[in-house]
Amino acid sequence: MSGISPGLYLSSTGSYPRVGDTAEFQLLQHTIAALDRGDRTTADLLDAQNTVTRGAIANQVKAGLDIVTDGQIRWNDPISYLPAKMDNIELQGSVPFFDTEKSCRQPLFTGMPLRQGNLVVAEYSFARNALGHLPTPANKAGKLAIKPVLTGPYTLAKFSLSGRTDNGGAATPATLEARAIAYGEILAPEIEALSQCGAEMIQIDEPAILRNPGEWAIFARALQPLLQARDKAKKTNRRLELALYVYFEDCAPLYEKLLALPVDILGVDLVSSPKLGAMIVSIGSPKPLALGLVDGRNKQLEQTADLARLVQRLFPRIQGGRAYLGPSCGLEYLTNETAFAKFELLPKILMELNG
Repeated sequence: MSGISPGLYLSSTGSYPRVGDTAEFQLLQHTIAALDRGDRTTADLLDAQNTVTRGAIANQVKAGLDIVTDGQIRWNDPISYLPAKMDNIELQGSVPFFDTEKSCRQPLFTGMPLRQGNLVVAEYSFARNALGHLPTPANKAGKLAIKPVLTGPYTLAKFSLSGRTDNGGAATPATLEARAIAYGEILAPEIEALSQCGAEMIQIDEPAILRNPGEWAIFARALQPLLQARDKAKKTNRRLELALYVYFEDCAPLYEKLLALPVDILGVDLVSSPKLGAMIVSIGSPKPLALGLVDGRNKQLEQTADLARLVQRLFPRIQGGRAYLGPSCGLEYLTNETAFAKFELLPKILMELNG
């Protein structure tokens, strides 16, 4: 194949397994169990989370990625982690997270949610520092970066419930739209805070819209505060891009509407969208795409030659000469060993493209 790798970046899609066969990746599980028994403290848990986070970042760099995350090691699930840091939201029992084997605690609005402080800024700062202490591979100079991840306001709202209609003050958001807008207004200051801490790309996960296309107006409205926060940051000459990621379902029916959103990067799950590749070839994309090529939920390893041929077809149709290759979704559904092997496929795709 002819070389087309300039402009292609290798990127994580979010989460990384929190457990594995090595002692390092069993540390967190053992510490949580010991904390439940009363044999460890919350300080011990924080130390374990820090250790495993460093390991997740190091593994991503070792596998050859350019854009890494903190692996969302501190997140118990993709839904409750952010609302747990807000006032007037209580966590209820567990519900399934889409059709995965993972469950999530369900947030319940007991009043107008209030921001207690930054949500993931401390985690991002820790991860950025951890990445800075790793040796930069020679071929990654100027490319290696870390991005924070936020579950989007619509998906958070879709998994949340409304409780009491009043909490002695502002009324509780009683509808899906009201909950989504409330989350959007709380997440917007986090975009600004992350930008001030140096984040140049922020990933927003919105998988729920693919199952509920009839609620597009609510979804798009809830994104507006985040987009406004991005624009505010850019006016101060800070570089900041919002990357909207959708996965778990076929996004081909919504592809053109997703492209029309004023986000900077669109992340798509090609594994769940068998017709999407042909659609990208036909329609193209006016903005960079994050191509979810390897299956983040299946332990079987893909044939890199097949994926390279797919990229060779798609990349010329992506305007701006920039795309990101990664998994279809976060890798928390795999073992640590399999997740690492999945990441190792990505530089092999580049090797195939370079002939």
